[in-house]
Amino acid sequence: MKAVIYARFSSDNQREESLTAQIRACTDYADKRGYTIIQTYTDEARSALTDNRPGFLRMIDEIKNFKVKADLVLVHKLDRFARNRYDSAFYRRELRQAGVRLESVTERLDDSPEAVLLESLIEGIAEYYSKNLAREVMKGMRETALQAKHCGGTPPLGYNVGPDKKYIINETEARAVRIIFNMYAAGHGYGNIITTLNETNYKTKAGKPFGKNSLHEILKNKKYAGIYVFNRSTSKNATGRRNNH
Repeated sequence: MKAVIYARFSSDNQREESLTAQIRACTDYADKRGYTIIQTYTDEARSALTDNRPGFLRMIDEIKNFKVKADLVLVHKLDRFARNRYDSAFYRRELRQAGVRLESVTERLDDSPEAVLLESLIEGIAEYYSKNLAREVMKGMRETALQAKHCGGTPPLGYNVGPDKKYIINETEARAVRIIFNMYAAGHGYGNIITTLNETNYKTKAGKPFGKNSLHEILKNKKYAGIYVFNRSTSKNATGRRNNH
């Protein structure tokens, strides 16, 4: 039998099996049953709560269009496959229409009516866990925000985060921030402010010269007015993480 492996790792902070461990478990499982692995698809650091999973969608497309001729898809656990029981049913149907079945290496289920019921229960519990975890994380972050503590992401230019997660002024960076707001209040446009900052060798939080986007992000950030805004983010920074306002 020909099989493909799908492995997904959800986030930085979750305690779950790594991609390597998932693939190893699937490979061992296949070896013991005489399956031949013909392809492996992965998605890393992406949430199961979104369909933005290019590896998964490529696998479905290639199976549907017979670009990959497999008999089954192996996953470490059923919750690696889909974001909820409805998506699971939809994508399983796509696989069945191509003559491919889904198999979990840690949840041994047969084709009996009882197994169908057990499978639905497993997927329902996994969906509950995922949604409840998100709710509890948000509750904790909201409480942190109410105490005006840093909730993650890159702090604004001119600030560092102290041991107690409170913002403390970074005096070196703060000089650039003061120049920005003083010049803007005096009626200077973006061009003049950017030229002044770059000619005096001030840098953004990412260590780069100032441009219109970085200047705009600073001028619209309410933290500089003493207003803490929670659950809002800007575009991703140079490290690929979002900057929290």
